[in-house]
Parts: sequence; C-alpha cells; structure tokens
Amino acid sequence: METILIYAAAVSLAAIVLTVYDKAVAGGKARRVPEKTLLLTALLGGSVAMYATMRLIRHKTQHKKFMLGLPLIMLLQAALIFGYIYLL
Repeated sequence: METILIYAAAVSLAAIVLTVYDKAVAGGKARRVPEKTLLLTALLGGSVAMYATMRLIRHKTQHKKFMLGLPLIMLLQAALIFGYIYLL
C-alpha cells in the first residue's frame, strides 16, 4: 500500500511540474512539453493533479482535449480503482 501512495505522489508531482513548466515556456523559444507527454502522465495517474494545476494556473483551459479528456481519464481511473477494491 505504501508503494502505491509513493507512486501516486511521484506521478502527481511530475504532472504538476510538467504543467507548470509548459505554462512557463509557452510563447517563448524554449521547448514545450508535448501534449502526448502531458496526456500520458495523466493516464499514468497524474490526472487529478494535472487538472487541478491547469485550472489553477489557467493553462490549456481552452483545449477540449484536456478539459474534457482529463475528467474522462479520472472517471476511468476511479472505475478501475473501484473495480480493483470491490470486485476482486
């Protein structure tokens, strides 16, 4: 159980760092974080942290891919957790 919590914290922290970095370099000459990387990080468990960060710093809030996609990923993850806990 402790390993799962450490994993969740690490992925959430990575999601926050990637999102904040991408916002910081947006419009500049520095290399942006690819959207595929952001979405993969969300799929790996960082969806809640990424969504909250994007809303907080107003980053990619006009992109339907993220504002609809991240909540859908969260629902999928919640269903998987529910299934794992209650159906196994």
